[in-house]
Amino acid sequence: LGFRRDIANALISKENIQPNFIELAPENWIDMGGFWKKKLKAAAEIYPITSHGLSLSIGSPDPIDFNWLKKVKTFLDEYNVQIYSEHLSFNSCSNAHLYDLLPIPFRGDAVKHVSERIRQVQDFLERKIAIENVSYYTPVAPEMSEEDFISSILHEANCELLFDINNVYVNAFNHKYDAKKFITALPLEKVSYIHMAGHLQVDNETIIDTHGEPIIDPVFDLFDWATAKMDKPVPVLLERDFNFPEFAELQQEINTLNAICNKNWQSK
Repeated sequence: LGFRRDIANALISKENIQPNFIELAPENWIDMGGFWKKKLKAAAEIYPITSHGLSLSIGSPDPIDFNWLKKVKTFLDEYNVQIYSEHLSFNSCSNAHLYDLLPIPFRGDAVKHVSERIRQVQDFLERKIAIENVSYYTPVAPEMSEEDFISSILHEANCELLFDINNVYVNAFNHKYDAKKFITALPLEKVSYIHMAGHLQVDNETIIDTHGEPIIDPVFDLFDWATAKMDKPVPVLLERDFNFPEFAELQQEINTLNAICNKNWQSK
């Protein structure tokens, strides 16, 4: 479960919610001191930590911010973070920083650009990173399929995949493609981490990826189907960023995810 300030005390006390690990965005905690630094240290004594970045902007034309990456590297080492992931998108250009994760054109030149940047980041951090398949609401000048675009980057950059199964469901609904066919085309051996989340269907043609709603049964079903095809267990995160329900409801979602994982991965 994500380590959000709204639920930090509950996660530290473990009275009503007990995930196996917590995830946090380095951007929200780097250079943090005082009260919240103490809370983070308390959480780190209890849980393994994964990190999911927000501002690397791996698809940007701007140079990589190695000063920022130096802080990230120090943070990952300080908290013994085993998985550092980012989005296959961009959110900055010409020093303009956006609050949306924008899609990268599905093109061969973009594959080369992004792969080179990922290799630079991995060399600097001295670790592989996991790149997330993102939700998007319009493709941008595509010249290849999304699954070929993602697969090409994973192989050329020699990085790992943060497999967001809700994003696959959202994109398949919005862009009218077969989610299972899409997943089958991905190199699932590259998956090192999974995200699961809720979304909001706003009309008959559009779903918005919100991370503020419960996971629906069809997404659980897709998770069950996809994890059965994988050859190794990986950590699975329940993404809930706001609109928190009673902790019993969150724990039930965690329990459902654990049950599916145990069923499909017990012998792997």
